[in-house]
Amino acid sequence: MRAHAQDRSLRLVSAVLDESQHPLLLADRSGRVLYANALACERLGFLGTWSMAASVIEHEVLGPNLDGVLLGLESGDSHVELALQHEGSGVHAIVRWLPTSDWLLLRLITDGKREATEAATHASLPDEARGGAARQEYPDDAATLGKAVTEGSDTICESLGDGLYFLASTPEMKKIRKQTFQIASANVPVLISGESGSGKEVIARMIHNHGRDGNEPFVKVNCAALPTELLESELFGYEQGAFTGAVRAKPGKFELANHGTIFLDEIAEMSTHLQSKLLHVLQDGRFSRLGSRNMVQVHLRVIAATNVDVQLAIQQGRFREDLYYRLNVVPCHLPPLRERVAEIPILFHLFFERYCREFGKVLPPPGSALMEAAQQHSWPGNVRELENFVKRYVILSDEEESLQELLDMNASRTLQLETNGNGNGNGHKPQTLKTLVRDLKDEAEMQAIADVLRQTNWRRKEAANLLGISYKALLYKMRQFGFSPSKSNGHFGHEKVI
Repeated sequence: MRAHAQDRSLRLVSAVLDESQHPLLLADRSGRVLYANALACERLGFLGTWSMAASVIEHEVLGPNLDGVLLGLESGDSHVELALQHEGSGVHAIVRWLPTSDWLLLRLITDGKREATEAATHASLPDEARGGAARQEYPDDAATLGKAVTEGSDTICESLGDGLYFLASTPEMKKIRKQTFQIASANVPVLISGESGSGKEVIARMIHNHGRDGNEPFVKVNCAALPTELLESELFGYEQGAFTGAVRAKPGKFELANHGTIFLDEIAEMSTHLQSKLLHVLQDGRFSRLGSRNMVQVHLRVIAATNVDVQLAIQQGRFREDLYYRLNVVPCHLPPLRERVAEIPILFHLFFERYCREFGKVLPPPGSALMEAAQQHSWPGNVRELENFVKRYVILSDEEESLQELLDMNASRTLQLETNGNGNGNGHKPQTLKTLVRDLKDEAEMQAIADVLRQTNWRRKEAANLLGISYKALLYKMRQFGFSPSKSNGHFGHEKVI
């Protein structure tokens, strides 16, 4: 019965592949090609039916790369890019798993450039093959960005593919964009520093896309995700029999990234043993697989990223100084999101539309009170924290609850800063001009709201009209300043909410 259902699903999917305007292959995890549409056969130079070419495709195209594909997908990547060779011509492919199945879908790229693939083929598959019901259609991220950045704005938005975008609204970020263009023109190592979640991968991707190797593979490795032994085999590959469980040879990430870019995220978490081996690769571009005496030569760009103080790590013996100077040819520091406040509304709307589309939600745009609270939050987790907050907001579909969550986080952060102090001996932060102006503004707003609420006898909608703000904005301000009616005599009072 199960086999019959699988055959029916395969027929449905193959029908969709035939209707697609892209060359597509369908394979299982063993590398067996189950189907190839006519465009894929034509792209690979086969004039007959897919069944006649299947064994050749498996052997010459997919077979040598299968281990790398599975390793990348199992490590959590949404898809894996491959640069294949067939009969002397280059064939680029993007591989992903079809949801709720063991099938691999390969999309062959024919124009020599990376294409945006986040929604490729998935949206056109029938419900049974997709593993879920049809979802509400929303505009894609590019359209969302077009709405978020109004006409006349000097904000720069650049799509990098795979759902990644570079945004620049501040002089610092525009300077970084200019710097990445300069870096991209020279194939030198780059070290990107910045807090976790600030967008270091976006900078790495932009350098790759604008470089001479932009049409070649971009391979990401999270150095903190694997223990030393597994990370070594992940980076450099291994030969059959190199260790228990090595039933066949496997190329490493350096080989998969040959002629392209390898992005080593959280490189400060790499052991000093692997740092030494990496240093040799940077020096001469040569290394050997585990269990092999033969040297492998690669030509690629190395981009590393870290969120730690590298100088401190060097002093503590956790990071090799010679590797630091080898990587730090062109340093690039990415400022945290709290220093890029102008980008928060754009990112908020981008994530909002994306997750409405993903979760099939139809929600009104977020109100001004929520957006103001988002801009006031420090976002210690940076863009990643903002994305998770918006995702949670879309799932719960409760703007009041999300607004209260932000207010609670802001109050908790303020209390923590006041409690910790800044080392000046009295436990209080010194008053800067910026904080002084903000406090004066808050005091004036608080007094104005108090006067109008007394005048309207606590009728909040009437008070909002008199103040010239929305009802939700008034509620937000009341929570921010801790306003509440006195229970004892009915007169208005306020207390700070923390």
